[in-house]
Amino acid sequence: MGAAGTILVTGATGYIGGRLVPRLLEEGRSVRVLVRDRERVRSRPWAGQVEVAVGDVLDRGSLSEALAGVDTAYYLVHSMCSGSGAGFHELDVQAARTFGQAAAEAGAGHVIYLGGLGSGANLSPHLRSRQECGRALRAGGVAVTEFRAAVVVGAGSISFEMVRYLVERLPVMVCPRWLYSRVQPIAVDDLLDYLVAALDTPSCRGRIVEVGGKDVTTYEGLMLGYARARGLHRLMLAVPVLTPRLSSYWVHWFTPIPTAITRALVEGLRNDVVVTDDVARSLFPHIEPRDYASALGGVMGEVG
Repeated sequence: MGAAGTILVTGATGYIGGRLVPRLLEEGRSVRVLVRDRERVRSRPWAGQVEVAVGDVLDRGSLSEALAGVDTAYYLVHSMCSGSGAGFHELDVQAARTFGQAAAEAGAGHVIYLGGLGSGANLSPHLRSRQECGRALRAGGVAVTEFRAAVVVGAGSISFEMVRYLVERLPVMVCPRWLYSRVQPIAVDDLLDYLVAALDTPSCRGRIVEVGGKDVTTYEGLMLGYARARGLHRLMLAVPVLTPRLSSYWVHWFTPIPTAITRALVEGLRNDVVVTDDVARSLFPHIEPRDYASALGGVMGEVG
């Protein structure tokens, strides 16, 4: 593979990165992946079609080598998902700042980053850190396209798996206040369409692009929608008080998701996460995100 036009994908063994790489290869792109352990790539069906750079987003030296000759880099690293513990907010921002600086020094022209929806002064630490990462990447000087999304509907997405496990395992569910926060879920394939389209859309560089599906609902709506798709009858009981800490334990008891991750997710559920700026429609008019029921239909065979 030649260096010209090389695309670097960080987080290539993660949920989004692992689906993005084959999409890029299908388009004939030259792809390099950055991983901390080469062994994690060997089992991937696309392993023989990519360059593999071994390094860490916190290690400036390894980033210089990984970014050499790269035109565009996807930044899909999220330490919460790698089990880094309670300090993942600081690690995420530090890693993003290091990567942004390294990308600028290497002469990369574009960084595409996936962050989280949400606005206002009362953002949870999790959502706030996702947006701080975008600012840290931009501080390096490279043009950044920052996509912001809420719940990604697809098998393996942590937020979607939380919904799935709760609905599958609990015929009767208590409804903390956060279940009534508004959310705009997006199908994983629609999100991938945006990420790929950004490569050939110069006008999206330097922009924050909020993306979501056709439906705005609530977390209760996500659960009841999933129950309908699975043919399950579920009863939701409202409770007046259930703190984020207690909610995270409740979620952990009935899902395999670690408590540290469930607490970060649950804290974020108190915020409405909906698209407030429809710039995505003008930048990517050919992409028509599907509604929640259609998104569920696309993954039900994987989760059933």
